[in-house]
Amino acid sequence: MRAGFVLALFVVATVLLLATIHTSGPAVVSAAVTTSTTSKSTTPKPTKSTTAHSRAGRHHTSTTTTTRPPVNVPVLVANGAGVNGAAAAFSARLQAAGWTTLTPTNATIDVPTSHVYYVAGQEPAAAAVAVQLGLPPTSVAPYTTAAPVSSIGTADVIVVLGPDLATPATVSTAPTTTTTTAASTTG
Repeated sequence: MRAGFVLALFVVATVLLLATIHTSGPAVVSAAVTTSTTSKSTTPKPTKSTTAHSRAGRHHTSTTTTTRPPVNVPVLVANGAGVNGAAAAFSARLQAAGWTTLTPTNATIDVPTSHVYYVAGQEPAAAAVAVQLGLPPTSVAPYTTAAPVSSIGTADVIVVLGPDLATPATVSTAPTTTTTTAASTTG
């Protein structure tokens, strides 16, 4: 059991090190997306992919973890709430959190609730975007042509904003500035 744990830690450390060495952009560790794959073997012989030994009748578990920084995940935000500036505002929020955002767009229809769609292999990234936006895991789904977006371009994750996220109160369409003028008195 200890050998399996040590092996898993070694694999995670190696993947993180390689990801840091081979990234073309800045690494964002705090918002990294983690993908875990677990496989179980009930055979008494160890598999070739692991160095852990198992005894007859015992289960062996191996875990592989891959980290993909948000900067490497293109996200498209579509306004399905009918609130002016919603897609741009939420794109800016995701970009500030380290995600690569594409040009915001409008959804083809207004939707009752927000959803996060993902292309094949990007479910962990979509789940991380949902967490970033405060959406429940049930809002994450695989992308199909039924999603209310006319074109996703190169997006791996598509956010369709509904009125549960995008309301006039949550969307700032223009920066506000305050000007103060000092009054002077002469005596």
